[in-house]
Amino acid sequence: MGGQSRHRAAGIATVVSEILRALSSCTSAALLDAPPTLAQAVDPAALTADIPAAPLAQALEGFARQTGLQLIYVSEVLGDQRSNAVSAGLGANEALTRMLQGTGLKFEYLTPRSIRIVAVVIGSPRQNARMNPAGDELQQVIVTANRREENLQNVPITIQVLTGETLAKLNAKTFDDFVSYLPGVTAHGVGPGQNDIYVRGLGTTATGIQGSGIAGTFPNVALYLDDQSAQLPSRNLDIYAADLERIEILEGPQGTLFGAGAEAGVVRYITNKPKLNVTEGLVNAGYATTAHGDPSTNGNATLNVPIIADTLAVRGVVYNEKRGGYINNIPATFARAATDLGIHYANAAGQVPANSVVINNFNVVAQDINPVSYTGLRVEALYRINDAWNALLAQSYQNMEADGVFVETPANSLGERLPDLSVQLYNPSYNKDNFENTSLTLDGRIGALKLLYAGAYLVRNIEQVQDYTNYARGPHVDFYQCANPGPTPATAQCFTPSATWRERERNTHQSHELRLSTPGDGRIRGIGGLFYEDYQIQDQADFFYLTALPYFHPIGPPTGYYTLNGVFVPTSVTSNNPNIRPLGDGFFNDITRGYKQQAAYTSVDFDVIPKTLTLTAGTRYFRTDTSEVGSTVGSFGCQLIMTPAAPNPCVNHSNFTNVNAENLDRTFSGFTSRANVSWKVTDDALLYYTWSQGFRAGGFNRAAFAADANSALSPGNNSWQAQARTYGGWVAPLAYGPDTLINNELGWKTTWMDRRIQWNGAIYQEDWNNAQINVGATDVISYGVVLNGGNYRARGLETSGVARIATGLTVEASAAWNQSELVKQATFLWSDGTPINFSQLQTSTGRRLPNPGGSLGSSLAAAPPFEGNLRARYEFAFNGYDAFAQIGAVHQSHSLATTNQLYDPQGNSAAYDLPAFTTYDAALGFSKDAWLVQLYGENLTDTRAQLYANYAQWYKAVTVSRPRTIGLHFSYKFSGAP
Repeated sequence: MGGQSRHRAAGIATVVSEILRALSSCTSAALLDAPPTLAQAVDPAALTADIPAAPLAQALEGFARQTGLQLIYVSEVLGDQRSNAVSAGLGANEALTRMLQGTGLKFEYLTPRSIRIVAVVIGSPRQNARMNPAGDELQQVIVTANRREENLQNVPITIQVLTGETLAKLNAKTFDDFVSYLPGVTAHGVGPGQNDIYVRGLGTTATGIQGSGIAGTFPNVALYLDDQSAQLPSRNLDIYAADLERIEILEGPQGTLFGAGAEAGVVRYITNKPKLNVTEGLVNAGYATTAHGDPSTNGNATLNVPIIADTLAVRGVVYNEKRGGYINNIPATFARAATDLGIHYANAAGQVPANSVVINNFNVVAQDINPVSYTGLRVEALYRINDAWNALLAQSYQNMEADGVFVETPANSLGERLPDLSVQLYNPSYNKDNFENTSLTLDGRIGALKLLYAGAYLVRNIEQVQDYTNYARGPHVDFYQCANPGPTPATAQCFTPSATWRERERNTHQSHELRLSTPGDGRIRGIGGLFYEDYQIQDQADFFYLTALPYFHPIGPPTGYYTLNGVFVPTSVTSNNPNIRPLGDGFFNDITRGYKQQAAYTSVDFDVIPKTLTLTAGTRYFRTDTSEVGSTVGSFGCQLIMTPAAPNPCVNHSNFTNVNAENLDRTFSGFTSRANVSWKVTDDALLYYTWSQGFRAGGFNRAAFAADANSALSPGNNSWQAQARTYGGWVAPLAYGPDTLINNELGWKTTWMDRRIQWNGAIYQEDWNNAQINVGATDVISYGVVLNGGNYRARGLETSGVARIATGLTVEASAAWNQSELVKQATFLWSDGTPINFSQLQTSTGRRLPNPGGSLGSSLAAAPPFEGNLRARYEFAFNGYDAFAQIGAVHQSHSLATTNQLYDPQGNSAAYDLPAFTTYDAALGFSKDAWLVQLYGENLTDTRAQLYANYAQWYKAVTVSRPRTIGLHFSYKFSGAP
């Protein structure tokens, strides 16, 4: 682990005191004195000769001779470990970091010429206090946010870090477990692996999870597994947190070093790497009960094994967890009503036909219908090619299966209240989500320069089925479920309203990066690289709501397209499923979309005043080629009563779009840059200012969708459509443009009281222009249309603190304040170019039609004005055991579910207000030697926190927090000589 100077102004008395305390705490210690002439040097010298792999004590002696540094350590800490080889020309910090890699040791400066080597904290502060005289000091956290190893306190951007140790303390294994402990980070979603992640409240709208790969915008927060990007619209890759070194959350635009998708921030999952000379393992097991739900079990095991001394090591982890459900599917009966928006399609004088099918859900009624399981493994092999080069090969597999739904419905589709934690579904629902990732990393030295290649290929496959019966209350579906072959209402008939949708989504990421960096301890430090990514989404969404089977022919992919004058032109279409669909599939999207990105980037740090005042400038040139092909096919023209001549199968005859024929490809290119100035006021205080840019590519709407026929935006004959008739109506654009972000941030990072207190924070302003929004409302705009909205401004304050109050007692707190508003409305145009005046428009029901892009002063979605958490942990000796007690609290103020102020099917604003909530956690445990036992409680007050709300399934669905959970966790850790 790397170390940075922290007490360079310390006097001789401090050094002597530290040495004496080290000597008094152990039987033997080593003090390696450099030659007097070298010891007078202010800056450590670079290595003048190679230091081969050797017993660690011997290698450190050679290091001290060459660099002129004093090394202070307890002999027992070194044990019989061997060093890693290092090459001549390396700076002192880089060389020592490499020598200690994989040993479980780290270093830290006491003065500019003396370094202490200690063990990385793996146990309790009491255990480490016996080994480390400064055991009450807060431990360093090493991050790679700037693509090089640095102390978190020296990195001039806002970073939240959850180390593996912290994740264990929080008993956090999935994204939903830990996101609440990250102020400034929120998520809106409908279940595990079905979230949009937002940083600093930069959220607008999201489409329904069905077809999200087709109609969803690309995320504005990038997600990485080590060096592999893994973002997907509305479906975060929910990596199970087993054997992770840490999770880094980088706030603000990170496009200079991380590229596409990092407009608002980055979430990085960083795995533990193999250790060449250490044999170690860890086994975890647990059992938990959830109030109102089923129990949960989990287990995972990690093993690190050196295969060839100093040359090859393998590390693997396997895991399995099953979490019990807590949502109940309660008995229900579904009968059509005269208030159904599409009942007129039955041609029964606006009434429900007497001959109409009524269904119930008795065959799928059950308690706790939403269990979820995570099963997976990861294997990594580290091979030392020679003293200068390493190769790391990693393979990951994960399978997540979630049944049911993870929402509750306050009321059914007729507005009748339902109990807490309940839904009324008429068909089985599930989500199967698996991924595998293969990566290869080569890193080494060319002289003093470090060169790295990182290549990876990720494949993610999703199959999801969900009940869609409530869609029968909507404005169109009765056309596909009802029929009247005769002249009077008496011959009308409505078939079963039972409906489902099924989505099959395949996502691939192929990436290659070549990165070159200079030594990290020079006055001028640089990093640069080349990047390529091929990102593709293949999404097939089928909607099985057509139940009037005798009156329809099946549909299939088109074989051409029609020109504006009605001439059919045969041409190919890209299809993930080229087959004729089964009868009952009333509509499908079969789309392949994505982009290819090429980029070159560089970033340079210059110490204006060495180790005091630093200027940083970086930029990234990118070229992103976006494309979309496939088809969108409905069965409107395949109804045999209206169209007796419809072909069988009904191909090229229904309402369809051959997306290939739309020629949907666009290229975006440009620069995203950043600039920074950081001032090391003292060795323990850093002030910084950062300016940075973010960019997200635009996309396509599959077709230029016209407004719904009954909409005030459609040039119909109704009174509320007069303005649309005058100006020719409105049509959604075929493509939407990129949005951009400018971030200005002033921050501080400080430590106090001999590193017993740490206080960091930042004040920021982010200007988000042309924000992409996904809009849609009954009788207004087709669902799944993406537009460019207005300009938003977000201002906020973030702060975090950690204090070692006394030996064993640590208190951690963090908070974020955020205020966002729409500062410029989007302008939408009628077909003749005239701006639309929304203040003069109303819906068919007489309500005012708001601007889909929001009203001036309105806030962003997922942007609570305040988020905060507090944790206290006390570790103490008890009857020969190391014990601990921990309590925690999380509070989040109210927020909006969406910026979409249009109306849901019940006529309410879709911008649901999510109330404020507070939850509490606690844990008790003890350990002895290699064993640990922990009793924990989460959501102790059984709070029903509303995390998100939407109506994508044609009823208001509220994602709620998991009810109170009490669990027991066991852990066994072992290690030995290789």
